[in-house]
Amino acid sequence: MTTHQPPAPQTAQPTWQAAAGASYPGYTSPIPVVRTHLGHALASEWTKIRSVRSTMWTLGVFVLLVVGIGLAAGALVAANASEGDLNGENPLSFGFFGLLLGSMCIITLGVLTTASEYGTGMIRTTMVACPSRGRVLAAKAVVFFAVAFVVTLVSSSFVAFAQVGMLSDARDPSGGEWFKATVGVSLYIALLGLLSLVVGSIIRHSAGAITIMIGLLLAPLVIALFMFSESLQDLREALFEYSIPSQLSVFYATSLTDSGPSGWDPLWIILGVTAAAFAGAFALLQKRDV
Repeated sequence: MTTHQPPAPQTAQPTWQAAAGASYPGYTSPIPVVRTHLGHALASEWTKIRSVRSTMWTLGVFVLLVVGIGLAAGALVAANASEGDLNGENPLSFGFFGLLLGSMCIITLGVLTTASEYGTGMIRTTMVACPSRGRVLAAKAVVFFAVAFVVTLVSSSFVAFAQVGMLSDARDPSGGEWFKATVGVSLYIALLGLLSLVVGSIIRHSAGAITIMIGLLLAPLVIALFMFSESLQDLREALFEYSIPSQLSVFYATSLTDSGPSGWDPLWIILGVTAAAFAGAFALLQKRDV
């Protein structure tokens, strides 16, 4: 004897709709799909750079060097200068020493912004989240440049105001000298750090890229100091004139040489070098595996 079996309930079928502009049916997700853009990459890189400890350490040491050495140099000169010794001197020029040493911190942070992701393997996650490699490099560059510029501007401006107050016997700086010793030098340091970021992307090794950039910062000037031969005189002068310390001093009107770059020339030089390196890094990023 058989019993009557009730019919099985019909299961709900998924809703399939034709996607807009598509010639085949597709599933419409209830989750809104947002097209990603550069703003999302910028937000991601900002989260990274402010959340890692290396950023706080390197920028903290940078501020300590720039402010500490700058104030110490101004106080030392003010304590030992006799009446009339500072007549005609630009009081802003003593900020050069702190920025020269502090630039090594910006170089280190620039390299770590890109190269550290290759060391930890985090770059794979970054590229999966944002397959557009050029967008990733551009976002890193924009975020780092903004951070480096703002921190340098605040530090150099504080030192400049403090030195003008301490060295009351020196002359009053002109508006152009103020602008170059604050905004101008901040742009130069930020571009130097951006060049380091690009080198880190090319080398993909933190220690190697930092070594290259520190060598670029100090080696030309050190090598020139030991060139005593007359036959190397032209090369010696070129190394002096175009070394980074010499170009940095131009912003304080205290160039290490009587010839070579002047005015805003150092800014255009570092801008051209950084742009060329950025183009090379972008080309390599498109060709190489992650």
